[in-house]
Amino acid sequence: MRCVVQRVAHARVTVDGRVVGAIAAGVCALVGVADGDARDDAALIARKVATLRIFEGERDLLEVGGEALVVSQFTLLGDARKGRRPSWIAAARPEDAEPLVAAVAEELAALGARVASGAFGAHMLVEIANDGPVTILLDSKKAF
Repeated sequence: MRCVVQRVAHARVTVDGRVVGAIAAGVCALVGVADGDARDDAALIARKVATLRIFEGERDLLEVGGEALVVSQFTLLGDARKGRRPSWIAAARPEDAEPLVAAVAEELAALGARVASGAFGAHMLVEIANDGPVTILLDSKKAF
């Protein structure tokens, strides 16, 4: 599982002109599920997102009372090493990925964060006000 974490001043997701998820200050977590990922990967990513010390005073999301916007993004699994057309073969099938993206949101909420989400499989307009900018790449298959 890959996750791009951005510290944000605010963020929101719009689908067909309707806001489906929005947060104030906190993090936006763009989550890509790889073939073979499991609930343990989701829990690992959620714990890391919640405890990254990327806020002022070296505090984490939970310490600052920040919010989290979780957005599915299978394109994080794109492989563009050959040619000009990325391969998506490493990405999990939608029926496998959707519950794991939801699991990241559930795990974050269980840790105490207020969580909003995008709409899995929809064409989303994701507006992110990256604060800093701070952007961190996480991969559950690589040591943090």
